[in-house]
Amino acid sequence: MTDHSEPSPPSDVHLLLRTHAYQHWLSRELLPILRELQAPHSLSREQLGVTLAYLEVLWIEASRRFAEAEAAHAELDAASCQLEGTSASNGALRGVIRRYAEAVRGLHDCLARHVAELLVGCGDPLGRERMRP
Repeated sequence: MTDHSEPSPPSDVHLLLRTHAYQHWLSRELLPILRELQAPHSLSREQLGVTLAYLEVLWIEASRRFAEAEAAHAELDAASCQLEGTSASNGALRGVIRRYAEAVRGLHDCLARHVAELLVGCGDPLGRERMRP
């Protein structure tokens, strides 16, 4: 019997794909809402409440996606320990991927602070607790 299942991508490719997908999702979904909320007087009181609720839902999704990217990062770390003797080009590629992942992690942390400030500032006393990565 032949196994027709797709092999899983190497951990470095997996991390790159997860990280890039997360960064793209943040830019496409979350950042426009944050920009809208930062524009003074751009929303009525009713629209503000709806937009903040949507922001909270988006942040829950962002946290889930971030956790997936972090799991891919841990997978790469584990694979790197097993492959200590790999070629220099593989090591260089892994370094670039790790730096990209760190930059996206920094973006996530920055956005977490902004989201927490918006939710706490608008009467959500638990917002800061939910924003922890």
